[in-house]
Amino acid sequence: MLTREQKKEIVNKLTQEIKEAKSIVFSNYRGLNVTDMTILKKQLKEKKSNLRVIKKSLVNIALKSAGIEGLDVKKMKGQLAISSSLEDEVVVAKILNDFAKNNKNLKILGGLLGSNIMTDKEVKDLAKLPSKEELIAKVVGSIKAPLSGLVNVFQGNQRNLVYALQAIVEKKK
Repeated sequence: MLTREQKKEIVNKLTQEIKEAKSIVFSNYRGLNVTDMTILKKQLKEKKSNLRVIKKSLVNIALKSAGIEGLDVKKMKGQLAISSSLEDEVVVAKILNDFAKNNKNLKILGGLLGSNIMTDKEVKDLAKLPSKEELIAKVVGSIKAPLSGLVNVFQGNQRNLVYALQAIVEKKK
């Protein structure tokens, strides 16, 4: 049993986490065994995210303290797990969605994107988006392709000039 001070500390930490997180996903983990839960936590930790189990009443207090209105986690079914990422909006949704496809005991219940409330469907749609790294790679590739073409054009002109000069030298011989 947690003391009143421990509960206040948990709420304060969770409030801060909610304010700083890029995204938060709420899920029902009822039926997950310890091994599956450990694998899921490891996958999240590799992407600088986390998963915590906290009482619904404490989560509601933290949500109100963070200024999130209109979300009552007590209405969510099952045992509540909270996953959050401070760096990437998509990564938590993507990991949990992929894990839920292979493990029917994990169910996505909803989430937060910044301070916007998301339904379970919106979280699954978010999971389909490319991650920040993938988007950066696409932008860099898009920028690099025309530049590479431009370099080839300039090199082609120089090559043609060299061929023309070489042809003139051979003709004069």
